[in-house]
Amino acid sequence: MKPLRKLLIVAVSILSATLFAADASAQTSKPAEARNVVLVHGAWADGSSWAEVISRLQAAGLHVTAVQNPLTSLADSVAATRRALALQDGPTVLVAHSWGGTVISETGTDPKVTALVYVAARAPDAGEDFVALSGKFPTMPVRAGVQERDGFTVLSEEAFIKYFANGVARDKAEVLYAEQEPTAAALFGGRTTAAAWRSKPSWYAVSKLDQTISPDLERFLAARMKATTVELEAGHLSLVSHSKEIADLILAAAGRDK
Repeated sequence: MKPLRKLLIVAVSILSATLFAADASAQTSKPAEARNVVLVHGAWADGSSWAEVISRLQAAGLHVTAVQNPLTSLADSVAATRRALALQDGPTVLVAHSWGGTVISETGTDPKVTALVYVAARAPDAGEDFVALSGKFPTMPVRAGVQERDGFTVLSEEAFIKYFANGVARDKAEVLYAEQEPTAAALFGGRTTAAAWRSKPSWYAVSKLDQTISPDLERFLAARMKATTVELEAGHLSLVSHSKEIADLILAAAGRDK
């Protein structure tokens, strides 16, 4: 019995070491290298909100496309992103801010997409009632500034500057306010049929000072998707106020970090 017992102990030890090594390799393996980045903006914004991130990614040699998300319906927004993905030549990192996270959760299953990056963004599960989920977390101050007319919403100037763009220089915030895209009121209740983050490597940038989406909700989403996560001393528009950190996170997802 003793030789058999020793043999079993050795076998278990070898198996354990092999599994540990495989797990360690999975955690430290470099992401697939991508040459394209597709950026999806959120509600009450347009593609120009990515301007400073775009210039940094282009300087790093990446091909960048900013989707002009129509914000009329989830289906329309998904279609716009799919058209952008169809134009990409090879591996692509798909990035979203805010409500745009709903779009990339649906479209990120595209075989060209090698990684997902969420910037203070929604990340719904397939078929999930995200409104109900977010109701479990604190209601943020920006909500009081939502103005609806004819089925579309905009943010009041006060809410936009004070809460949506907190941490952004006043002159930049005023330009972004002027550029905000009216957003269909029904948009926020749209449900996805897929959750790409369940099958694609994901990164998440939490905005610790966010007054639009609860930072605790952002942390919950990042943990649920097992994302590589950074926390920034930023408001909701970290892509504007912390463009270098956001660009660096995207570069890491593209296998281009130094």
